Amino acid sequence: MKDLRIVFMGTPDFAVGCLKEVIENDLQVVGVVTTPDRPAGRGRQLRGSAVKEYALQQNLPILQPESLKDEAFLDSLRALKADLFVVVAFRLLPKIVWSMPRLGTFNLHASLLPKYRGAAPINWAIIEGEKESGVTTFLLDEKIDTGAILLSEKVAITKTETAGTLHDKLLGIGKKLVVTTIEKLANNEVKPEIQPNVEGITYAPKLTSENMRIDWSKKGKDIELHIRGLSPYPSAWTELEEDGERKKVKIYFARFEEAIHTEKVGTITASRKDMKVAVADGYLDILEMQLPGRRKMPILDICNGYTFSENARMC
Repeated sequence: MKDLRIVFMGTPDFAVGCLKEVIENDLQVVGVVTTPDRPAGRGRQLRGSAVKEYALQQNLPILQPESLKDEAFLDSLRALKADLFVVVAFRLLPKIVWSMPRLGTFNLHASLLPKYRGAAPINWAIIEGEKESGVTTFLLDEKIDTGAILLSEKVAITKTETAGTLHDKLLGIGKKLVVTTIEKLANNEVKPEIQPNVEGITYAPKLTSENMRIDWSKKGKDIELHIRGLSPYPSAWTELEEDGERKKVKIYFARFEEAIHTEKVGTITASRKDMKVAVADGYLDILEMQLPGRRKMPILDICNGYTFSENARMC
């Protein structure tokens, strides 16, 4: 195990947690592959990924290819003589890359495959009202998230779960599953299981401005799930209409209250303590929101400093 040569591939904080766990378990990481530096922040200065920043701290060799098929990159990757590639929250790899090491390439995915294949499994599991989620390690093949499953572990989704809290739960178990998978592959103690072609497959498409917008015509519980599934990032959004003008607002947390009423969907009822939005089957009690040009705040603070017009509504 100590002689096993590993190349780690990843980009965001979720991947950093896994890379850190690998290193802290005294496994040999001979190189890190991550995305090229990108302009970020108000000054649009070049900034490296979270994985790059951590790899620099650990004095690990770093590769940042624009193209994963670039011959210079492939030569540098081969020169690392890795036995295994580990991928967490990275790009789609071409076959010439994932087939390179003798033990193959495995990916950690934040769902219980074959459920929620795709870019945003954490968010969609909550949006769709799932009662459980989990993490899966699987061998890469030609398609996205379709390879043979190695190991998986489940977690419960609570009634107040957000994308942020589920992210942290999955990272906690996922980073340990990565280490376990490495050990079992090295010792030939795991048998890959082919994913079913049809049964149980669901998808987690990329989040866009369009599918992040709140649809107030939906049932209240579905709207609550939509908001929680996008909180705290990238956040659900809607438009606040007052006196004929519309402005974009973000809603981070809300609670549905079932009720019978005759109010028009989207109608706002606000006091100095709370704010409710009428939906078809009740009210959505807004708990945390961000108005244009302001920071995210509890609704009590917003209501104390902002007066909604009598005709205000969400649309």
